[in-house]
Amino acid sequence: MAIKEAVRPGGRSARVQEAVHQAVRELQTAKSREELSVPQIAHKAGVTPSTIYRRWGNLAELLADVSLERLHPDEEPPHTGSLASDLQAWGEHYLDEMTSPTGQCMLSDIMASAERERRQRCYRYNETIMACLRERAVMRGEATPSVEDLMDGVIAPMTYRLLYDLDTATSARLSRWIAQTLSSTDTPG
Repeated sequence: MAIKEAVRPGGRSARVQEAVHQAVRELQTAKSREELSVPQIAHKAGVTPSTIYRRWGNLAELLADVSLERLHPDEEPPHTGSLASDLQAWGEHYLDEMTSPTGQCMLSDIMASAERERRQRCYRYNETIMACLRERAVMRGEATPSVEDLMDGVIAPMTYRLLYDLDTATSARLSRWIAQTLSSTDTPG
């Protein structure tokens, strides 16, 4: 199963979005978040500030959009041979990224967004990953929980810990969530 989102807008709209996102990413490497401004980003991207305000509304929404784009998976998770080990490998990589200062900022940006759609896209990205991993397991003949059960049993507690109790977002807890979720599955497919 390919990890791809619906076709993105083309033409000028796509070029503006890419230029603005690129400008944000470049400025974030040179400045603190508090030093960023819409006029700086617009200048760097070669657009007017009104273009950014029209499309994103404010700086917070623009930062949330850029963060969401960075969370989007570019490729399928690694194949490890079983659903449990696929989940563990993907989850450890995700935890590593999201416990970093950059990952924490990205999650904060997305959760602070007034646009519910951004949070729903984040959910759908993770749902797509779980569907991919589940599909592989089904093809191997493994007993597999539903995508919804994987979301509830693995993604939900991981997200909660990343947002509210970072020190407990650990590989050991991930292993426990995976084992509990998979132990409730008795039948293949």
